[in-house]
Amino acid sequence: MNMKGTLRTIIIGFIAGILGALFYQKVFISNESLISQKNVKDDSITETKMVRHENPIDERTQINLPNIPDAQDVNFVTASKGSTPSVVYIKTISETRYASSWMEYFFGESVGQSISSGSGVIYSQDGYIITNNHVIDNSDKIEVTIGKKSYDADVVGTDPSSDLAVLKIEAKNLPSIKIGNSRRVEVGDWVLAVGNPFNLTSTVTAGIVSAKGRELNILKSTFPLESFIQTDAAINPGNSGGALVNLQGELIGINTAIISKTGSYAGYGFAVPSEIVKKVAGDIIKYGMVQKAFFGGDVLDIDSDIARKLNLDNYNGVVLSYIQQGGPAEVAGLAKGDVILEINHEKLESRAEFEELISYYSPGDKLTITYKRDNKIRNTTATLFNQEGTTELLKREIFSSRTLGADFEKISKVERDMLNIEHGVRVVKVRNGFIKKMNLEEGFIICYINKIPIKTPQELTEIIEKIRGRVYVEGMNKRGKWEYHRYYF
Repeated sequence: MNMKGTLRTIIIGFIAGILGALFYQKVFISNESLISQKNVKDDSITETKMVRHENPIDERTQINLPNIPDAQDVNFVTASKGSTPSVVYIKTISETRYASSWMEYFFGESVGQSISSGSGVIYSQDGYIITNNHVIDNSDKIEVTIGKKSYDADVVGTDPSSDLAVLKIEAKNLPSIKIGNSRRVEVGDWVLAVGNPFNLTSTVTAGIVSAKGRELNILKSTFPLESFIQTDAAINPGNSGGALVNLQGELIGINTAIISKTGSYAGYGFAVPSEIVKKVAGDIIKYGMVQKAFFGGDVLDIDSDIARKLNLDNYNGVVLSYIQQGGPAEVAGLAKGDVILEINHEKLESRAEFEELISYYSPGDKLTITYKRDNKIRNTTATLFNQEGTTELLKREIFSSRTLGADFEKISKVERDMLNIEHGVRVVKVRNGFIKKMNLEEGFIICYINKIPIKTPQELTEIIEKIRGRVYVEGMNKRGKWEYHRYYF
């Protein structure tokens, strides 16, 4: 009896299921038609969208999905072919001398070598190469490889403030890269990163521009210029100095940095905009140094706290936080607390944009400044100065001393005012010699030797050559902190 009841229940359930399915098809599906089915893929996510229509969709409720281009619709091949021949492999060799025993300390030191690599971009057909300053910094020998051929390279000039350097090789008819305009780049544009990560030559990765005008506080020079293009195109060790290009294969940036806890790609890379690259490289090639223009003031981004203190009704522009005495800003009538809204009719939204815009100009250039004071809009004109507080073009003067084993340069007036020092000589490059034994790093500013003020490299060399016994050095490191060093002859 129990068996018959169970069998009856199963049969009734089976028949009910069939009837229910037929009823669902009749009521819910027969009056609708499936018109499209689209798979949207993004590495790890697959989404299926189905659109049904029975009656026209009301305009008030219609949703317009963005027309996101598929990778197949973007011509990465053209950009790759147009840019990879212009990206070179750079190998640097640095020598280190050390004494492994007391006998070597007196009779000769051992020599060790460290080898590192990076990327570069052919800037001109006659052999000028652009790379990052940190790629070639402290190197004793630089080798550039183009295709299968290698060349010895000389350093034409460097600009630590933008982390750029210009090299020169003896070659002609090189495949120089086409320079694009980074100011026309927009967030969301497709880009390619071309370089030599992990010693893998001519590697191309694709992504988009994630942001512009990024300030990372990674450049530790006296006047850092940070207004990076941010991209999610994979950039890894060895990519530094390589090219960030648009879909036409035009250079829009020099790959410089990544944000990573491991040292490898973790989502975002950063590039120096091509408009800054053109200014820096052009000045170095023509003058041997960057003709840096100074506004004579520093600015801050406007946040809620600043807006409240200055009684501002919006967050537009940047606020002047420092005014150099006798500098262009003060001469133009600007004051601390003024809000700069526009420079030459270009609107400003951040400190990075301000620094980038100033970097396009040279000493002697005139700028129309639109600013706000007491919530009133005003205009003035500022003439940019050079590092010495004049409008002339400068030539960098480097003094090399074999005795001290280093190169030096005099500290400019702008730097002296900013650092609040009256005099000083910067250590530009350290080789083997007295300066290295004193553990004075490149960028260190020597202000006093045995309490004697140091104003020129020539004075520094003469004083040290005459000293016997204790040498007491006072000065400022490249991080702006005062240091003391002692050494005994």
